[in-house]
Parts: sequence; C-alpha cells; structure tokens
Amino acid sequence: MKNSFTLIETLVSITIFALAMGVMSGLIFWGYRSYAYTFQQATAINEARKGVEVMVKGIREARMGDDGGYIIEKAEDYEFIFYSDIDKDEAVERVRYFIKPAGGGQGAQTDQCVSFSSGGSCSISFSNFLEETLESAQVKVSVEGDLDSSNETVDIYADGVNLGTLCVGSDCGQCVGFWQDLTTFDVTSQASDNSIQFTAIASSKVGVFCDWQEESHSLQAKFEFSWVETPGPEEKAIFKKGIIDPSGWPIGYPLENEEIFIISENIQNEARGIPVFTYYDGDHNLLGVSDRIGKTTLMHLKLMINVNPDKPPKDFILESDTQIRNLKTNL
Repeated sequence: MKNSFTLIETLVSITIFALAMGVMSGLIFWGYRSYAYTFQQATAINEARKGVEVMVKGIREARMGDDGGYIIEKAEDYEFIFYSDIDKDEAVERVRYFIKPAGGGQGAQTDQCVSFSSGGSCSISFSNFLEETLESAQVKVSVEGDLDSSNETVDIYADGVNLGTLCVGSDCGQCVGFWQDLTTFDVTSQASDNSIQFTAIASSKVGVFCDWQEESHSLQAKFEFSWVETPGPEEKAIFKKGIIDPSGWPIGYPLENEEIFIISENIQNEARGIPVFTYYDGDHNLLGVSDRIGKTTLMHLKLMINVNPDKPPKDFILESDTQIRNLKTNL
C-alpha cells in the first residue's frame, strides 16, 4: 500500500506552514522596524552631538558684536543669542540657537523713516507678514538726530499705543552719524491683525541740524520688526541655528539677513518642559530671567532626543557645560 497524505493531514500541514510563515514574517517586520528606529535615532544623536560641539565652541569664544553690542543679546530657556567669530574671518557674527517655535514660521523686516521739521515725526508700516497665527512679535528701535539735550527725546508708538521714550537723559548725542539708544519693545498685541504702524515723535526742541544719510533732518528712526508664528500640532521640534553677518555702515545685523540651519530634529525639551539652556554666574549660582544677560559666565546645555517619543526606549540626553571666556570672573 502506497504511503500518502490524507486530506486532513494535508490541511494540517498547510495550516502549520502558514502559521510558521506568519511568525517569521512578523519577526522580520519587527526586525526591520527596530533597525529603522535604531538607525534614525543614531543619526539624530550624531547630528545633535556635532551641533553641540560647534555650539559650545562658539559660545566659549563669544565676544562683543562689531556694532558694539554686548556679548549676550538674549538668554532664554529655549533660545540663546550671542556674538562670536564662528568662522574665523575677523568679523563677528550674530548667532542664534533655538528650538522655539517647534517648526512655526518666523520672519523679520527692517525699515526707517525721517523727519525734516523741528519737533517732527515719521512713520512706517508693515503688513501681510503672517502666514499662520501670531505667537509673539517685537521691534527694536534706534534713532539719530538732534538729541543731545535732556529735553530732546523721541516717543515711540505702535498703532497709537505709546511704547516708551528714547534718549531720556540724554543718552544720545547730536547728529552723531550712527544709530543710538537701541531699545526692544513687545508688540504682539498690536501685530496680531497682520498689520502694524510705528511712529517716532520728536519733542519740540529737536531741531533741523543733521545731515547723516538725509540732508537737513531733525530725526531718523530705524525699526527692526520681527515675529514668530504658532506652530501647527503636527510640526516637530527642530533645533536650529541662525547666523547674521555684520554689514553696512554703521555696522549692523539686519534681521532679514539671517540664515537658518537645522542642527537636529526630534528634540523633546519643550514637550518635556526641560530647558535647553540654563545660566549661572561666576559662583555657579543659577540665574533667573532678569539676571541672565548681565551676570551669565557659565552655561549648561541639554538636548533630549527621541525620533519616536510615543514608544520606548526613553529619550537620549546630550549635555555639556561651557564657560564664556570673555566673561570669566576668576581671571
């Protein structure tokens, strides 16, 4: 009698083979997914590590800006702006590291106005600059003109709201030929409708004596307007670097000339509520927001990286400390 499989045996064999193939396919698929995650995570960590090395070196060698600006311009939990000759070309760049906003849009525009009458005023406007919802906006204002006396001042307005007064004191000079009394104002509420008008109004004693850039003027005002948009919920937190080369005369750092580079994606600091930057004085005391610009000499940097934060393993953490050499107090 010939040996042969019965129909039942054949069906059982096919079922066992199908189950085995399903298990093998699942293991192979799991292996590929695990490898893909490991590769992506390793790539993100390597990119971040290289970026941190460059960042630490630049911060360590920070110095005064070519426009006379202080070494540190901004010192927040998720954004740090400073000046450093990062490319060794004898020109000091304005360098900005930030992860906020997490992919949201941002921009900057600069314009200036002039008054040719005593005690006069001038205005400029910006509009249609938003693509998404506004998160924050600020303007840096500087002036030039007949501003050397205590009764020669300039009031700054945004959409009719008085932001403050420049050259109080007087902190300015007469027809000096460069921008003076650079002051930053928050204008988020005024810019939220995608349009904003800035006005500079000189006091009555400001006379027509100056000829820098424009002949026979009393006042010039420069407005450096910048904004940040709220990111969409699907956008990733990306650690970025912004660089502005010095230009013009007098030397300045136009915000619209900023070049943005991606340092690393998949940064989880903001989602975890963990600062990227923390600041310390020369005695290693942790500094609050109001003391950071004037007292920082040491910094701690921390990046939390995870290409898939919803699944294990946990975040990979990169940390480094750096001391700003030109602000050392233990010389």
